[in-house]
Amino acid sequence: MKTVLMVAEKPSLAQSIAKILSRGNMSSHKGLNGACSVHEYTGSFIGQCVHFKMTSVCGHVMTLDFIGKYNNWDKVDPAELFSKAPTEKKEANPKLTMVKFLQVEGRGCDYIVLWLDCDKEGENICFEVLDAVLPVMNKPRGTEKTVYRAKFSSITDTDICNAMNCLGEPNRNEALSVDARQELDLRIGCAFTRFQTKYFQGKYGNLDSSLISFGPCQTPTLGFCVERHDKIQSFKPETYWVLQAKVNHEKESSLTLEWDRVRVFDREIAQMFLNITKMAREAKVESVSKKEKAKQRPLALNTVEMLRVASAALGMGPQHAMQIAERLYTQGYISYPRTETTHYPENFDLKESLRQQTNNPYWAETVKALLSEGVNRPRKGHDAGDHPPITPMRAATEAELGGDGWRLYEYITRHFIATLCADCKYLQTTISFIIGPEHFTCVGKMVISPGFTEIMPWQSIPLEESLPDCEKGDVFPVSEVKLLEKQTNPPDYLTEAELITLMEKHGIGTDASIPVHINNICQRNYVTVESGRRLKPTNLGIVLVHGYYKIDAELVLPTIRSAVEKQLNLIAQGRANYQQVLEHTLDIFKRKFHYFVDSIAGMDELMEVSFSPLAATGKPLSRCGKCHRFMKYIQAKPSRLHCSHCDETYSLPQNGTIKLYKELRCPLDDFELVLWSSGSRGKSYPLCPYCYNHPPFRDMKKGMGCNECTHPTCQHSLSMLGIGQCVECENGVLVLDPTSGPKWKMACNKCNVIVHFFENAHKVRVSPETCESCDAALVDVDFNKAKSPLPGDETQHSGCVFCDPVFQDLVELKHAATRHPMHRGGQGKRQGRGRGGKSRRPGGRPNPKRPKDKMAALAAYFV
Repeated sequence: MKTVLMVAEKPSLAQSIAKILSRGNMSSHKGLNGACSVHEYTGSFIGQCVHFKMTSVCGHVMTLDFIGKYNNWDKVDPAELFSKAPTEKKEANPKLTMVKFLQVEGRGCDYIVLWLDCDKEGENICFEVLDAVLPVMNKPRGTEKTVYRAKFSSITDTDICNAMNCLGEPNRNEALSVDARQELDLRIGCAFTRFQTKYFQGKYGNLDSSLISFGPCQTPTLGFCVERHDKIQSFKPETYWVLQAKVNHEKESSLTLEWDRVRVFDREIAQMFLNITKMAREAKVESVSKKEKAKQRPLALNTVEMLRVASAALGMGPQHAMQIAERLYTQGYISYPRTETTHYPENFDLKESLRQQTNNPYWAETVKALLSEGVNRPRKGHDAGDHPPITPMRAATEAELGGDGWRLYEYITRHFIATLCADCKYLQTTISFIIGPEHFTCVGKMVISPGFTEIMPWQSIPLEESLPDCEKGDVFPVSEVKLLEKQTNPPDYLTEAELITLMEKHGIGTDASIPVHINNICQRNYVTVESGRRLKPTNLGIVLVHGYYKIDAELVLPTIRSAVEKQLNLIAQGRANYQQVLEHTLDIFKRKFHYFVDSIAGMDELMEVSFSPLAATGKPLSRCGKCHRFMKYIQAKPSRLHCSHCDETYSLPQNGTIKLYKELRCPLDDFELVLWSSGSRGKSYPLCPYCYNHPPFRDMKKGMGCNECTHPTCQHSLSMLGIGQCVECENGVLVLDPTSGPKWKMACNKCNVIVHFFENAHKVRVSPETCESCDAALVDVDFNKAKSPLPGDETQHSGCVFCDPVFQDLVELKHAATRHPMHRGGQGKRQGRGRGGKSRRPGGRPNPKRPKDKMAALAAYFV
């Protein structure tokens, strides 16, 4: 029996699709990576009985990056990133071992059916999966077709079964367009980001951003926000005057009239109009017109409109809204949420989708009325040829979805129902008056048929005061004529909804990437989200955009990125050559980059006005080993030390606190040590600022603290404080934290494992001797007599943390409360660190073996 491997984009999707296709008759088990399940069943495929294996990936399998040495900011000229620097595909999440998992499941399979999301990113993931799986699948016979692509827009029985019966092929051109975008964004973004980050962080101390990033889409997005800010700042209010009249039309009721001239900007002229109008005691009706008008029902819902409404009406950020929409889709509540189309396909069963909503108490009456009276033909929208509009796929309740999930689902459902309702019809009455020589008007609206506004009440025609029944020539007494003084108002900051509209209009990003770009400018501290989800640029964002305008406006204007997006779309359509588009675009930006570097002084002039130089920032903390003067600790991101006398800056570990470490000095360079800590529940270690930036030994890398230093005799080094191999990661060593008493602990110098031990001990020291069983360093512990947990009122004991039965109940394994970026879990082979390993640690002490029995004991305490 032949085997068919089927791959979806997410584990929950794989389960839903397999359940539909197998009619629930399937067996399931976890895959080797623990993140993805495999669902197996027997069924029919292209006329034969086969064994199906349905599994998934977790988004992109691979990611694009530069090869190793080109990721070193200090050793590579950013200009080389445009062409010289080779790139490679790496696993997007190495911990998931997705390639190995796919190969294990794909080995020996005869066919593969790709159920990835039906957009360009999905097509790209298709080929990532194929690259992993095809080499281990059975070879096809002759020209036999073995690769199939399923196209679907919702997780319903009908749609999934139809997709299975109409399998196609993955689209290579669409996948290439994604490859091109990834490479352009990587090369252009990294080159500009590295240059401006190093340049400005080396000069200014209060930028408050760890990365001064540039992105071909991100930067024009920021440009829109700063452009609005500039309009607000340059706005000069003007005073104007408005003539307002009121007439009596009932005993105690008056009607306010609008002046046909609207407003005048000269006070004397306005006063003249007031004087001549006040002379008249009556207002004469010049004309009465009544027109029946219609407010159109909405077009079918696409991604951009959903994100706009989510931000403006529901108070959800675009990225958050997209995450919720994706969850609703994978759970089968709505159709695919990434689409540019606003036109329902001709074969779309509108009535069936409506029938599913007949039991919801919020809109059941409207739905039943539509089904009995007949569904209105939806407005003809735009067919982008991708996916149908976003619609509800099955009924849901607030209790099922809860919170934001329900609010977004409710809006999508109401919008869908509204597209099938009639237009809102209303009667607009306009009465024109003349008072003296001046003309005035009043307008009233009366709803004839509410139509779609019944289901979308926020779109309803506002209730207005009723107008009197009158005819031409009727006269009403004037009760008041007055002059109102007003001022023109500046525009407000852009809302997320307005920004999304601008991005769509100018072709910046796609329906899928727009939320990411908006989120990026918030994360980089270029804008802040104010009340009403308005985006207010920070000083840093403003200076950057003004600097780009000063040097090369095209770096921030949407025109060049819009042109690139058009080229990428041509690649997707097979009408442009992938390599030519890539080379041409990179050549343009390489020239721009060189001009930007040569002209950086123009942006620097703007930076000087808004930010403080390093020498004027921060507080004195520790002494420099070169000049022995105090260096200043700059706390703003990225935190660092700066010696103004030597004009040197030293980077520090981030995401924690830094303080002076007992005024102790490094034996190598005489710099005072500092202590980094992630908090009382986390880990801490001392470091030498100079060694941290300039590794003193060949086996050390930049960014290593004393807990990884291989100095053979320094009292703070790994050699003196290292105890034993980490019980979780491959390459880590558990190192005593000498500052942790009386709540003593040792922490892995690679991952975030912490071992608490010997609470209330007076002293804990690492012995030069090692354990005969596991090669771990022995520990000497001194307890106060009153608090000693040792048997027989003993106060001192020396033994192995892992093997000594006396220490058995005094050790507890935990994870650090926060994880520092430098705490990397080991990935490579263990290189002799196991049972029987002969390698030796610095200082002559043997490398500890992984403890055998104690590992299980520690796991019992795992939190």
